[in-house]
Amino acid sequence: MYSETAINRKDKKLVSIRYLSKMKGKGRSPLQVNVKDSFTGLTGGFLTIITLIYLTNLTSTEWLMAPFGASCVLVFAVWNAPLSQPRNVIGGHFVSTFIGLLMYHLFGNEPWSIAFAVGLAIAMMILSKTTHPPAGADPLVVMVGAYSWDYLISPVLIGSIIIVIFALLINNLRNNRNYPTFWI
Repeated sequence: MYSETAINRKDKKLVSIRYLSKMKGKGRSPLQVNVKDSFTGLTGGFLTIITLIYLTNLTSTEWLMAPFGASCVLVFAVWNAPLSQPRNVIGGHFVSTFIGLLMYHLFGNEPWSIAFAVGLAIAMMILSKTTHPPAGADPLVVMVGAYSWDYLISPVLIGSIIIVIFALLINNLRNNRNYPTFWI
C-alpha cells in the first residue's frame, strides 16, 4: 500500500508532466508563403511608415511610434484577423495609450506602475473588444518617454487612423481581399 504522501507526490508529478507536455506543440507552422501577400506587406508597410515620417518632418509634430510598425504587420499580413480590424487598431492604441498616460500622470514611471499599466491596458482592450497586440507596448512607450496627454492625439489617434486608411486603400487593391471584415 502507498502512503498518502507518496500518492500526493505521484499526483503532483503527473500534473507537472501533463503541464509541461502542453509546451511541446504539435505539427508544423500552418503559415503559407505567398509572394503577392509579401509584396502587399512590403508596399503597405513602406507607404504607411514613410508617410508618417514625412508628416513628422513636414509638421514638426510626432506622427510615428514604434508599435505602428507592428500594426502594419497585422493590417497587411493578416488583414482578415479580428485583431487587425480598424476598431482594434484605432481603439487598441487609444485605450492602451490612455491607460499608460493616466498611470504615468498619477504615479510616474515607477517599475510597478509601468507593469500595472501594461496589464491594465491588456485587460481594458479585452473588455472593450479592441485587442490589438502592438498596442500592448503603448503604455511602455508613453511612460518611459514621459509623454504629455497630447501624445494621445498625435501620434496615437491620428497615426492609427492613417494606418487604417492605408490598409483600406492597399488591401482592397487585391481582388481576394475585402478590408475590413468588420468596423464595429
